[in-house]
Amino acid sequence: SLIDWHCAPFLPFFNSCYFPLDVVEEEDLPSPIPLSGGALWSFRGGCSFSPAACLSVSFPRFCIADMDIIPGPGLFPAHRCKTIHVVRHAQGVHNVEGDKNYKAYLSPEYFDAELTPLGWQQVDNLRKHVVASGLLERVDLVITSPLMRTLQTAVGVFGGGSYTDRVDGLPLMVANAGNSGRGAISSFNSPPIIAAELCREHFGVHPCDQRRSISDYQFLFPAIDFSLIETDEDTVWKADVRETTEELAARGLKFLKWLWTRTEKEIAIVTHSGFLFHTLNAFGSDCHPLVKKEICKRFSNCELRSMVIVDRG
Repeated sequence: SLIDWHCAPFLPFFNSCYFPLDVVEEEDLPSPIPLSGGALWSFRGGCSFSPAACLSVSFPRFCIADMDIIPGPGLFPAHRCKTIHVVRHAQGVHNVEGDKNYKAYLSPEYFDAELTPLGWQQVDNLRKHVVASGLLERVDLVITSPLMRTLQTAVGVFGGGSYTDRVDGLPLMVANAGNSGRGAISSFNSPPIIAAELCREHFGVHPCDQRRSISDYQFLFPAIDFSLIETDEDTVWKADVRETTEELAARGLKFLKWLWTRTEKEIAIVTHSGFLFHTLNAFGSDCHPLVKKEICKRFSNCELRSMVIVDRG
């Protein structure tokens, strides 16, 4: 095989990031990091949340191809590259208490946690961004984790408008799914959305990370494709066994390997903080340390980052 996973064949390159910001200072804008033969760009500054503001930052696609040679621009044939737009789900009810006290994640009250009202505001603002930037028209496929908060985020950001029975076919989401208080969401002019177990959050112990039956989801999200999921009930979540970070990272690499087999060239992925952190930490060791930091830093709720994955053969 041309793919040797021990040599990290998929190298993420940052293309753009969506940050919800209160204020954008001049010193927060991208600045070049001089390197022999090229430049790396880094986004400096924090990203405090504001539902009303956002910033889209573009990064040239430069990376260190080999730490044993002088760093410079990387050049790859287009057919060996695939653009991914990675989104962490919007704020869930479990995040509100869990951010204050980690033990709250153990509460059965947060089983398959849904979005908060603030989470839906985050979804609305990210949707405005993907529409205004033209990203929604470019995305060929959306892949989502099959949990309530990611399904709601996926259809809210990448779905159609309000659902009309006679025109739109099946809705992506029925009215008030997951106590959303929202009307039904249309699948009209939406990219296909499929659910995949491989990009779920840590398996086990935390009830918020346990999914309900696929039959339930199919009723609530009729136009989402759940055919890749093999079992109706959640057989991978165990009440007393938490997936290790090593197992999660291995699952993340398996997901990216599967992603590479897809024919679509521009794919959006809606997933979870832990999954992203441990998966992306496997990459960037052959890049400038600041690029590694950009790749691996934790996602905020409803943050979008765009990257390119490359088959280096």
